[in-house]
Amino acid sequence: MISNATSSQRGWLWPAALALLILAASHRSTLAGPRIPGLDKAVHFAVYGLLGTLVCRQGRGWRAAGWSALAVSAFGATDEWHQSFVPGRSTELADWLADTLGAATAVALYTGWARYRQMLERPIGVRRRRMGGSAIATEPGKR
Repeated sequence: MISNATSSQRGWLWPAALALLILAASHRSTLAGPRIPGLDKAVHFAVYGLLGTLVCRQGRGWRAAGWSALAVSAFGATDEWHQSFVPGRSTELADWLADTLGAATAVALYTGWARYRQMLERPIGVRRRRMGGSAIATEPGKR
């Protein structure tokens, strides 16, 4: 049987992995991708929103949500500072603002909207179908 401490530690795997991916990407001088004005801000918003959600899942309630958004915003600030040392990269206040808004928006949605949270927490491959007025959860390949 898995202890709660082990389960809790395993919950930090995905946020840590995403944070490491962000650091690896910000350490590169150039990143592949289309050069569309403003797209980088949307990417910052989305990636840090995902990071905010993954961190927020580790706690409960609005207090944990606030700390999650603050921690992810601080991580975004340190990442922008880190980029100032990478040749070909620069620090942009607008990137950090997109990071912070993405994290805050995602954390607020996750904490305040129960249906959204339930949708995100549903195991992959489990879908709901209706039979005779009641919802039935099914596994993939079973009808």
